[in-house]
Amino acid sequence: MTTVVPVDLADRSYEVVVGDGVRHELARVVAETVPAARRAVVVTQEGIGVDVDPGLPFEVLTVPDGESAKSLAQLEDLCRRFARSGLSRADVVVAVGGGVVTDLAGFAAASFHRGTAYVNVATSLLAQVDAAIGGKTGVNLPEGKNLVGAFWQPAAVLCDTATLATLPPREWASGRGEVAKYALLGIDTDLGGAPTADLPIAEQVARCAAIKAAVVASDEREGDRRMLLNYGHTLAHALEASAFDDDTDLRHGEAVAVGLVFAALLARRLGRIDGARVAHHRSVVGAFDLATDLPVGRDPEVLLGFMGRDKKAHGDLTFVLDGPRGVEVVRGIDPADAVATLADMESTGRSAP
Repeated sequence: MTTVVPVDLADRSYEVVVGDGVRHELARVVAETVPAARRAVVVTQEGIGVDVDPGLPFEVLTVPDGESAKSLAQLEDLCRRFARSGLSRADVVVAVGGGVVTDLAGFAAASFHRGTAYVNVATSLLAQVDAAIGGKTGVNLPEGKNLVGAFWQPAAVLCDTATLATLPPREWASGRGEVAKYALLGIDTDLGGAPTADLPIAEQVARCAAIKAAVVASDEREGDRRMLLNYGHTLAHALEASAFDDDTDLRHGEAVAVGLVFAALLARRLGRIDGARVAHHRSVVGAFDLATDLPVGRDPEVLLGFMGRDKKAHGDLTFVLDGPRGVEVVRGIDPADAVATLADMESTGRSAP
């Protein structure tokens, strides 16, 4: 069964197509959404192993594995290869892979000729439920994740759930962290309520896509409501950024899982929620088989520095937190409260009870 989720953005509207085998619809999708294209480049990674046919003459360009691929150096290299391939502004970039590929290729497409169309063929759970949808593209700096980028909407997104069959366990965990986030946002759509761990994977993907589409349609450029999609991410991005120069192996969704429970604990410390709501967060995260321990050896003050550079912040410390009105953006958090919550997590070796 195929589910089509519209992303309603007026003249930038597009569809997210979810289902087993939908990557084989790529040629039709390209012909319908980028009719002027005469050439394509397919950006992917060596280990993806997913073949696609955009229905046009195309060249395959590979980028390195891992977050190291999301760099300004790789962006330049990819755009130079676009130029050497003969890609024009009227042509199309096809990103085949997970969030690293869609973030990098999307930003390259946004930059090349000041805007070239692209289509995402999402092959990881993380990309299918989150990264490939919504037009946020970008690369990392040593100072933080995704600090350089652009809003550039894809022409279409294909989420082929058949490609998930070969995902390693850690990649499943990375995607499940984002699914847990959607489960805790409390947003209903025409496809139903929150995704749950017991639903078929195609339905989980479709529900997450529908929630993201609804939020993006209401706030494309993250002026307010779209910031809710960063629930759990302020600490998650700090954990990832603080590990750039060491061998800590923490997938994005694993970091989000820690960040979600941290956000609940911080909200409780601020009197916004009670212990039962914290327990609900733990229950949801646990249902997706995700750990919530703060990694050993992370300095709360260092993490605080990274959190202060978060894109939501306006010269203050800003978090997305649960509360009496549900999940919302909260500004002006006292750094001492954030550090105390981190210290509690670190001192116990697990989330504080």
